[in-house]
Amino acid sequence: MFYAQVVTHPIRIAVQIQPQHAEYAQIRDAVRRAEEMGVDVAFNWDHFYPLSGDPDGTHFECWTMLGAWAEQTSRIEIGALVTCNSYRNPDLLADMARTVDHISTGRLILGIGAGWFQKDYDSFGYDFGTAGQRIAALAQAMPRIRARLAAGNPPPTRPIPILVGGGGERKTLRVVAEHADIWHGFGDAATIARKSAILNGHGVAVGRDATRIERSAGVSRSPEQVGAAMLAAGVTLFTVGVSGPDYDLSMVRSWVHWRDAQG
Repeated sequence: MFYAQVVTHPIRIAVQIQPQHAEYAQIRDAVRRAEEMGVDVAFNWDHFYPLSGDPDGTHFECWTMLGAWAEQTSRIEIGALVTCNSYRNPDLLADMARTVDHISTGRLILGIGAGWFQKDYDSFGYDFGTAGQRIAALAQAMPRIRARLAAGNPPPTRPIPILVGGGGERKTLRVVAEHADIWHGFGDAATIARKSAILNGHGVAVGRDATRIERSAGVSRSPEQVGAAMLAAGVTLFTVGVSGPDYDLSMVRSWVHWRDAQG
C-alpha cells in the first residue's frame, strides 16, 4: 500500500537511447526520430561496454555523444542517465556540462550517480573501491560541481537541472535531498513511493523541501499497465530504454500518446 504524492511537475516522457550494438548513424537517427515523435528528454548512459547482449559489442562514449546531440536536436532536453562520478574530475565534468549547455542553448540535464559497473572501472583503470566509498565520493563532488558551474565564463545559460540516480536509502537519497532537482529511482510504484517518502525525510534533515524534487523512473511496460500507479506514486518523468541496432520506439510512442491524453 502506498500513498499518492502531490504532483507539482508536468508529465514528461523520456527515451534512453542506449549507445550499444549500433553504428553512430543509427543512434543519430534514433534521437532525431524521438524528437520528431514528441518526447521531452533523450538520455544516453555513461558506460564503456554494453550492459546487455554481447558484452564486447559495439559501444560509444557518453559525453562526446551529448555534444553531438546538442547540435543534432533543437527542442528536447538531453543528458546522461547517468554520468558516473568516478570517471571524470568533478571540475572537468562541470565544465563539460556548461559547454554542452551552451551548445544546446539550455537543454542539458546533468544526470549523475555513484557508479556500479565494475568492468568499466577495471578496463579503464579506475579504482572500483566499495559502494560506500563511491557514494561518499559523489557527495564530495556535488559542491565542487556547483562551484565550477558558477565560476564558468560564460556561466551556464540556466541553472542546469541536476538529476541524481540511485535508491540507497541511507546515503544516496541523502545526496539527492541535498543536491538534486530530479531523482531517478528504480522499481515498481510501491517501491518508488516508499523511497520517495524516505527522500522527503532526508529533505527535512538537511533543511530542504524534497517534495519539490521531480521524481523520475524507468518504465518497461505499457502506460495502460503501470502509468496510473506510477503517477500516483509521484513519478512525472517516465523513461523508456531502447537498445541498438534498431531502436524500436513503439513503446515510446505509446507513452507520448498517454502523456498527451492526461490533459
